[in-house]
Amino acid sequence: MAARRLAPPLRVVTWPARGSAGRRYPEVAAGGAGSAVRSGALLPSPHSLLREGEPELLHWNGLPKFHLNIMGEIKVSPDYNWFRSTVPLKKIIVDDDDSKVWSLYDAGPKSIRCPLIFLPPVSGTADVFFQQILALTGWGYRVIALQYPVYWDHLEFCDGFRKLLDHLQLDKVHLFGASLGGFLAQKFAEYAYKSPRVQSLILCNAFSDTSIFNQTWTANSFWLMPAFMLKKIVLGNFASGPVDPEMADGIDFMVDRLESLGQSELASRLTLNCQNSYVEPHKIRDIPVTIMDVFDQSALSTEAKEEMYKLYPNARRAHLKTGGNFPYLCRSAEVNLYIQIHLLQFHGTRYAAIDPSMVSAEELEVQKVNLHISSEPEEQ
Repeated sequence: MAARRLAPPLRVVTWPARGSAGRRYPEVAAGGAGSAVRSGALLPSPHSLLREGEPELLHWNGLPKFHLNIMGEIKVSPDYNWFRSTVPLKKIIVDDDDSKVWSLYDAGPKSIRCPLIFLPPVSGTADVFFQQILALTGWGYRVIALQYPVYWDHLEFCDGFRKLLDHLQLDKVHLFGASLGGFLAQKFAEYAYKSPRVQSLILCNAFSDTSIFNQTWTANSFWLMPAFMLKKIVLGNFASGPVDPEMADGIDFMVDRLESLGQSELASRLTLNCQNSYVEPHKIRDIPVTIMDVFDQSALSTEAKEEMYKLYPNARRAHLKTGGNFPYLCRSAEVNLYIQIHLLQFHGTRYAAIDPSMVSAEELEVQKVNLHISSEPEEQ
């Protein structure tokens, strides 16, 4: 694989304040080469704002700061282009409403009947997990990454997801959920507890109670808001302050993915994210759980993380020193190994997500030890 290029200089960007520029709100522009940030009129290209030397900070009043990697490293990377050219995007309708379309990437041996399914966050699409798909399928796992249709409540989502599993002829699955995806994974496990469909859960930067966002009173009004206002709400949770190049690449890629989502998609996801609801742990207490979180800045508060630990006292914990909101993009090697470690307990059973001929216990044990050493938290 070609050596990684150094990321170009970064700037911390904030967007125009509400009511500025004649009360016209900004639109989010993709962070690709030659793109520009729009606020009513087109601003100069970011390339024209950069200068050689140390990274510099720019501020447009308004939203909290987040990074834009001007070159969009992930989107133009060989790995991403290889993924897009080799793994087909499938579209499936399982509801009576033809407008509700599930988009998914299904890779790996189809003989596996208990695959690992990835559920994205509010701002994500199915391809945000491309690094997990490439790595895990290379090791013999079957992996499915999803993008949700427009659903407006949790029960409707769970009904649709159950129909999708029926369509794919999957009786049981392992679920990896990031942020909103983690909450929906728990709600589906809770929904299906009388006839279990979830064999295990990996919850990345996930939460168990939507009240932590203090938005339950506005959840029913998201459908009225225009797309740029919804994007502004989502971007407010992105990281602020200096970050390393890999994290900046991840944020830039997620900004680009956010830009690809329509108003109804964003409004429905924010509604699911903030609608008053919580997980009932007694219904899913027998499901093996791994809680994956980061020690640096993320959208979740320390209190929300502690609540997850209390909810799942027997869960395995996978801690990453850094990774922000999107460790599956910027710390993919560590995330992939934690996934392997989680799935190891099912090897040799009917719920294995890996082709039995690809299992190498000795190699995985070495990787497990190396990961423990590299990700051990710093002493306070």
